[in-house]
Amino acid sequence: MGGALVAKLVAQRIALGILLLFAVSVLIFAGTQILPGDVAQSILGQAATPQALENLRRDLGLNDPAYIRYFRWLGGVLTGDFGTALSNGRDIASALGDRLWNTLFLAFWAAAVSVPLAIVLGLLAVRYRNGLVDKAISGVALASTSLPEFFIGYLLVLVFAVKLQWFPGSSTVYEGMAFGDRMRAIALPAAALTLVVLAHMMRMTRAAILNVMQSAYIETAELKGLRPFEIIRKHAFPNAIAPIVNVVMLNLAFLVVGVVVVEVIFVYPGMGQYLVDHVSKRDVPVVQAVGLIFAAVYISLNMIADIAAILSNPRLRHPK
Repeated sequence: MGGALVAKLVAQRIALGILLLFAVSVLIFAGTQILPGDVAQSILGQAATPQALENLRRDLGLNDPAYIRYFRWLGGVLTGDFGTALSNGRDIASALGDRLWNTLFLAFWAAAVSVPLAIVLGLLAVRYRNGLVDKAISGVALASTSLPEFFIGYLLVLVFAVKLQWFPGSSTVYEGMAFGDRMRAIALPAAALTLVVLAHMMRMTRAAILNVMQSAYIETAELKGLRPFEIIRKHAFPNAIAPIVNVVMLNLAFLVVGVVVVEVIFVYPGMGQYLVDHVSKRDVPVVQAVGLIFAAVYISLNMIADIAAILSNPRLRHPK
């Protein structure tokens, strides 16, 4: 019975995620259609003749009703065809392959550093709560949260690329690049992303564990004479894992979706840089494709967080 209920809840989350992604695809398509300006005019330039503009609009299907263009685009997406870029005529799916890999590579290493570090700092803050260590960690976290990512990025460039010259100021990576050289190239953007998400994850980890510490079984463990860190590690942390997983997943989603600013600062050839380059050219198919991929990643990670919370928390499996 329990397994069937869990399977039902997981299926509901997956169906909700698919429905949400469909709704987002409608919003992305509608948003790109109501942008000011003429796509054909931006491609051919101001010197284009009316006949040339009309021919291009017909070739691009811009004269068709919006709902026909939407379902044509959606059908292509479902078959892996994102269309061709208007600015250079290249296939978008093939161009996105390397860009997506670069973004995931950067996000992976930022997560590999930030997630365990946030959990350890959260545990230390709880262990020494209201003490000097807790106040120092919380103060640094609050300061980090208050700074926008572009400021953190430029500050890292100033200190570590310009002053100390330890790392390159622009993160140029290419196919076949040695692993060590690639890691050195992404050091600064990964550090910027780590500082952006670390504070939020640490503060939420601390809050989740402190909430569990108010429980009666924690008092029982204290009366048994267990050391404070043992109580946190063996009793509080395992029972706070569900909200911590949710926070981690939300921040992982941000690492992938929120890299736009960081990639632009460090001229990193990922999805964010690709999006910004083509927004300036009003390349609508590229904007639609990148927006949909970002939305799919964000919705998928949130769905995984919901499923993980259901599996780790009996109260969510038996709400009554």
